[in-house]
Amino acid sequence: MTIATPLTDTIPPHVPAALVVDFDIYNVAVEDGDYHAALKRLHDPGVPDIFWTPRNGGHWVATRGEDIYHIFKDSEHFSSRQLVVPRHRNPAVPLPPIMLDPPEQAKYRSLFAPALSPKAVAPLGEGARALAIELIEGFYAKGECEFVGEFAQHLPIGIFMKMVDVPTSDRDQLLHWADQQVRPTSEHEREQSFHSLFAYAAQKVAERQAHPGDDLISQLTRAQVDGAPITAEALAPMIFLLLVGGLDTVASAMGFAARFLATSAAHRRELIDHPERIPGAVEELLRRFPVVNQGRLVVSDMDYKGVALRAGDQIILPTSLHGLDERKFEDPLRVDFSRPTPIHSTFGNGAHRCPGSLLARTELKIFLEEWLKRIPDFRIKPGTTPEVRAGVNATIFSLQLVWEVR
Repeated sequence: MTIATPLTDTIPPHVPAALVVDFDIYNVAVEDGDYHAALKRLHDPGVPDIFWTPRNGGHWVATRGEDIYHIFKDSEHFSSRQLVVPRHRNPAVPLPPIMLDPPEQAKYRSLFAPALSPKAVAPLGEGARALAIELIEGFYAKGECEFVGEFAQHLPIGIFMKMVDVPTSDRDQLLHWADQQVRPTSEHEREQSFHSLFAYAAQKVAERQAHPGDDLISQLTRAQVDGAPITAEALAPMIFLLLVGGLDTVASAMGFAARFLATSAAHRRELIDHPERIPGAVEELLRRFPVVNQGRLVVSDMDYKGVALRAGDQIILPTSLHGLDERKFEDPLRVDFSRPTPIHSTFGNGAHRCPGSLLARTELKIFLEEWLKRIPDFRIKPGTTPEVRAGVNATIFSLQLVWEVR
C-alpha cells in the first residue's frame, strides 16, 4: 500500500465545483491485477476530461489522449520543474535532464544519446537474449515461478546494471531504494531512500572519475556541457535518475504484459504461430499497459479548453489513459496485435520523450520471443491474484505463474 495523502482543506477559488473529483492517483482500486481497467473508469460518463482532485496536495488530472499528448509536448506552458504530487516530494533543486525545460534540458539529454542509439542497443539486445534464456531454463523444470522476482526484475535490470557497471550484489538494495521513490510506503522511507540512492550515485561518479571505464557512468564523467566538463554536482542527480528509471519502468511494464498473456491463450497462440507479429505485439502491449503517471507545472495563467489553469497548478498525466481513450482507439481495452502502430504517450512525448524507448522495446521483444518458445502455455497460479501497487509508476509486484512441464 502506498501513502494515502489527506484531502486538502479547501478547493482553490479558480476551480469550479463541477470539475472536482475525489481521486487519488496513488490508491487506485484494482481488481484481478488489471490496474489499467481500473484507471479507465476515469473515462466514465460524468467525469470531466480535466478535473481537479483535492488529494495529494490538490492538482489537476488530464484523462484524454489528446490533452495528455499535447501537454507533454508543450514545454512552453507546462514545465517539468515539478513532476510528482504532492509538490513537497519534488527535489528543491531540479534534477537534469528530466526536471529541466528546453533549451537547457537538451544539453543534458543529448549526453545519453550515444549509449541508447541503435548501434549501442544491438549488443545489449544480444546480452538480454542470453540472459532471458538462462533465466527461463533455470526455473522451467519447476513448472512455476514468481514472474516479477524471478524474471522481470532480472532481465531488464540485469542489462541496465551492465550498462552502468554496478555489481549484481547491489541489486536488491537498489531495487528497494528505487521502489520507494516511485511507490513510497512512508514519507520517512521515501526521504531515507532518496538520500541513500543519491549518495550511491555520487559515490559511483567519484569512482568513475578516479578510475574510468567503458560503462555509461564513465562516459558521462567525460562529457561536456556548454564547452566545459560536467561537474560531479550535475552528474550525481543524472545518475540518480538513471538508476530509478532503469531499475523500475521496464520491469513494471513486463509484469503487466505477462499477466495479460497468462490470461489469453489466443494471443499466446497467435504469436507462437506468427512470430513475425511480435514487433507489432510489443507496440500494442505498450499502448495497452503503460505504467507512468507523470506531472507538469502550469507556467502562467491560461485558459485550456475552457478550464482555468493558474500559474503554479500541478497537472498529472496518466500515460495509460491516452492508450485507453476510445476517442483515439477503437475498443481500446481490447488487445489487437494487428492494430496499426499507434501514436500513444507510453514513453511521453516532446522534448522529454524517454530516451530509453528503443532498449525497452528490444527487451520486451526478446521476452516474448524466448518465453513463448519455451513456455507456450502458462496461466496465473490458481488461488493467487496478481498484486498491484500504484504510484508514480504502477507495477505488479507479485505474479505467480504455472505451466505443465513437458
